[in-house]
Amino acid sequence: MLVEGRHDELQAHCYRMLGSVHDAEDALQDALLRARRGLPRFDGRSSLRAWLYRIATNTSLDVIARRPARVLATARGSAAGPSDPPGAPLVESIWIEPYPDARIPEDASAGPEARYEQREGVELAFVAALQMLPARQRAALILRDVLGFSARETAETLETTVASVNSALQRARATLAARLPERSQQATLRDLGDERVGELADRYARALQGGDVDALLAMLTEDATWSMPPLPTWYRGHEALRGFLVNHAMTVRWRHAPTRVNGQLALGCYGWDASRGRYVAAVLDVITLRGDRIAAVDAFGTAEAFTCLATGATPIPPSPLLAAAGLPETLPPD
Repeated sequence: MLVEGRHDELQAHCYRMLGSVHDAEDALQDALLRARRGLPRFDGRSSLRAWLYRIATNTSLDVIARRPARVLATARGSAAGPSDPPGAPLVESIWIEPYPDARIPEDASAGPEARYEQREGVELAFVAALQMLPARQRAALILRDVLGFSARETAETLETTVASVNSALQRARATLAARLPERSQQATLRDLGDERVGELADRYARALQGGDVDALLAMLTEDATWSMPPLPTWYRGHEALRGFLVNHAMTVRWRHAPTRVNGQLALGCYGWDASRGRYVAAVLDVITLRGDRIAAVDAFGTAEAFTCLATGATPIPPSPLLAAAGLPETLPPD
């Protein structure tokens, strides 16, 4: 088969380019169709891998030209105050989407010039920073620094010169250096170790399930943010977060299950559904750590689930995000 063994790495590439799982899969299917049609013209002057990435890159560039860049909720508008309720969800598809760890390629044949490991290349902060780059700068950086293609191979993919690639790469690296945190989530998770990360996830779940605001705030950095895409509302700092937690998040009866998304710690959040007599998969909290404290919670859900959680309406529609992260649709009652 043409792409046997390469589906996941090509999909991850499209995700880095586009910031959306759905857009990435659509782009990949289009790229595979182009590859099948173009296979008789493949002359072997480049490797099959380079040829496939060239098609996937240019398909993604076509998508970028047709729609606005994806963003994290914290990049849009201003933070809400302690008494501000979460706003109504936006209907347009502008949000970066979470990427299941199961789809991250473990053994992609990245070249020796790659600066980032595969999981670093899908961390939320990295993907968000990529979306801020002009499209061709974005492509040049991913091809060179994530996938390790040479400058010549990258120039051939983008149908430009090596000098142009190097110039675009220099500008892209400068932009990312200004936007990315000092340490990646991969480095932070390695420093903490699996046992401490597991303990942190357990404390987070217990605090939310028990309505212990002080315990949860003690786990957060002073400037921590909490967002809930597709809701545009987000909160920053302990004062605003206390109001949000007391008045909204902790009014729901929760259970949690840990997982990994975007190479980061994540928790599936299950809201109590009285009509089913079970906890239902509703929200996926992706955790960004700074040292041993939480610097950001990106709580991904659906408009329907957030509406049910806010109003107490049932049944809660299960979120496909948790299923994609390898979590069950429901959890049993206490």
